[in-house]
Amino acid sequence: MTSLFDPIHLGQIALANRVVMAPLTRNRAAAGRVPSPLAALYYRQRAGAGLIVSEATQIAPLGQGYLDTPGIYSREQVEGWKAVTRAVHERGGKIVVQLWHVGRISHVSLLPAGEVPVAPSAIAAKTQTYTAKGFEAVSAPRALKLEELPAIVEQYRLAARNAIEAGFDGVEVHGANGYLLDQFLRDGMNQRTDAYGGSIENRARLLIEVMQAVTTEIGSGRTGLRLSPVTPSNDASDSNPQPLFNHVAERLAPLELAFLHVIEGATAGVRDVAPFDYQALRERAKAPWMVNNGYDRQMALDAVASGRADVVAFGRPFISNPDLAERLREDAPLNTLDQDTLYGGGAKGYTDYPALQAA
Repeated sequence: MTSLFDPIHLGQIALANRVVMAPLTRNRAAAGRVPSPLAALYYRQRAGAGLIVSEATQIAPLGQGYLDTPGIYSREQVEGWKAVTRAVHERGGKIVVQLWHVGRISHVSLLPAGEVPVAPSAIAAKTQTYTAKGFEAVSAPRALKLEELPAIVEQYRLAARNAIEAGFDGVEVHGANGYLLDQFLRDGMNQRTDAYGGSIENRARLLIEVMQAVTTEIGSGRTGLRLSPVTPSNDASDSNPQPLFNHVAERLAPLELAFLHVIEGATAGVRDVAPFDYQALRERAKAPWMVNNGYDRQMALDAVASGRADVVAFGRPFISNPDLAERLREDAPLNTLDQDTLYGGGAKGYTDYPALQAA
């Protein structure tokens, strides 16, 4: 019987165990959206995970939607990430970067002067984002022009190349949670009438083009994708998600991705917010299967032992438990999360949570 603590290969990435650290936005990047030296320590502490998926990292200046999130489009950012990947690898860990374009989930104060958020359609999201003033309503977006879309695909390709140069073991493309690629997928956010809107095939076009570009650049065995078929996060909605995501999975299958990272239900630990057949998705995608959303130790053990999942991603428990994989293995108690230090700040609530031996 397979265990949560057995090794596994996700494509070309060899994991020592099946416990994955999910991407977690912490809003602590330094000037120039460069990962700070503190980030290297933060990720190093968590290198006991079979795989770390880094915090969401924007592929371009217009891709930023929250205060002090890192990028991977400038030379300085790539150099900053090298310190992070080196720290993780020195402890025997594996790390991929999550490539992010937020689309309409942004605020003008976070973007280059004169710019507004971009989206498939000029529909404002009913949600907030984190700015220098705290949480504010997102700014109204403009619709991307057809001729702008090839440049966005190219930004993903270049970001993937930068990721490998920075020492990452691969990338996870963020196609979930109501951000740009997800905005194109769903008919509640995409009202285009050109080749990227209307039918399921058209709405999936940008995502598939991005995945083809990234896999061509760095190899399928180092490329994963995150999807969230029924999450309402960031005002995301679709009238009929099952055939939409079944189609996406079928189009992805020939790429032979390293993994598909699927959020089951919403993203706040509330599971099964809408009916959805995840097994149908898995059968079509034919990729190693990473599950996520509110898993505790027993649920994760059962998911892997039953074969329902290949690996399990944990989010917030990794914030307060740098050695979460060890704690899960030993069935040890978990540290309590400090909600007040989740976003922004320095070492407090970031690198000062005690490991099991210290505790």
